[in-house]
Amino acid sequence: MAKILVIGGTGALGTYLVPELVSRGNQVDVASLDDKDSSDPALRYIKIDAKNLDNLKELLKNKYDAIVDFMLYFTSEFRERYELFLKNTGHYIYLSTYRIYADSKTPITEESARILETEKDPAYLAHKEDEYSLYKALGEDMLRASPYRNFTILRPSITYSKRRFQLVTLEAATLVKRMREGKIVILPEEAMEKQTTLTWAGDFAKMVAPLILNEKAFGETYTIATGEHHTWREMAEIYQEIGGLRYMTVDAETYLHLWSTGSFQARAQLYCDRFFERAIDNSKILKASGLSQSDLMPVRDGLRRELTALPPDADFGYHAANERMDRYLEEHGIR
Repeated sequence: MAKILVIGGTGALGTYLVPELVSRGNQVDVASLDDKDSSDPALRYIKIDAKNLDNLKELLKNKYDAIVDFMLYFTSEFRERYELFLKNTGHYIYLSTYRIYADSKTPITEESARILETEKDPAYLAHKEDEYSLYKALGEDMLRASPYRNFTILRPSITYSKRRFQLVTLEAATLVKRMREGKIVILPEEAMEKQTTLTWAGDFAKMVAPLILNEKAFGETYTIATGEHHTWREMAEIYQEIGGLRYMTVDAETYLHLWSTGSFQARAQLYCDRFFERAIDNSKILKASGLSQSDLMPVRDGLRRELTALPPDADFGYHAANERMDRYLEEHGIR
C-alpha cells in the first residue's frame, strides 16, 4: 500500500482524483484548508495551511511515497520548495497547465512551443512572477534543471466538475448563476471561433492515477486532456442545449471591462490563451495510462451529468461581473 499526499486535494480535480487513488488500494492524506472528515480508514483529511513553509516541512515528516501538488506557487515561492519536495518523497507530481503552450494551428503535443519562449512582448514577460502561464513554465524549468528525476509534470487542459464550470473565462459564479436565473451571459466575439478542449475531472483522475509511482513517468511531461475539441461558440451552444444558456457577444475590450475591469492577469488569460487555438493531441497520456479516447467522457454528456447533479441551492460564491453585466444589458435595453 502506497502512502500518498494530495496537497490542495478538495478542489475540482482532487474531488475525483482522491477517491480514485483510494480505490486503487492507496493510503491517502489530503492537506487543505477545508474542514472535512472521512469514515474511510484509507483516507485522512488534514486541515493545514500547506503554503506556510514551516507547516509544509512538518507535513513532509510523514514520509510519503508520492505527493500530488495542486497548489499555486509564484516563482519565488516554488524556488523555496521544489527541492524540499524532491528530497522528501519518492515521486512528486507537479501540476502545470496547458496554458504554457503558445498558439498552434495544429493539435498541441508535449513538444509544442511554450509561450515563455515564443512571446517577445517585454510587458508580458515582466510578469514572470505572477502570470499563470509564465510561473508554471518556470516551475517546470526548475524541476528539469534539478539533479533529481523523481518528478512528473502534468499540463491539464481546462477541466470541469461539480466544483467548476467554465465558458471562455467565465466561471460558475457567473456562468451557472446567470444560466439558472435566465439572465444573458456576455461573451467576447473574438474567442467564439477558437478551438478549446474541456476535460472532465473524472477523466483527469483516470489518466493521472496510473502515473503515480510509475517509474516510466519519472522526468516526463504529459498533457492531461480529452482529444475532443470544440469552438467556444459550440461550447456555448452545448450549455444552451443542456442548461438553457442565453448569451450574446461583444468586443474583447468591452468583455474585459465587464468580466474583470481589465486586470493584467485577466487580459493575459483572454489574449494569451482563450484567443489561441487549443486542440490537443492526447496520445502520450492515453498510451501511458492504458486508456483509449473511447474510455473518456464526451463533453456534452459530462457537462450534463455535472450540471444535473448540482443541488438547486448550490453556492458558487460572488462575482462582481454579474452586476456589471446586468448594468450593461439594462443600459442597452437588452432583456
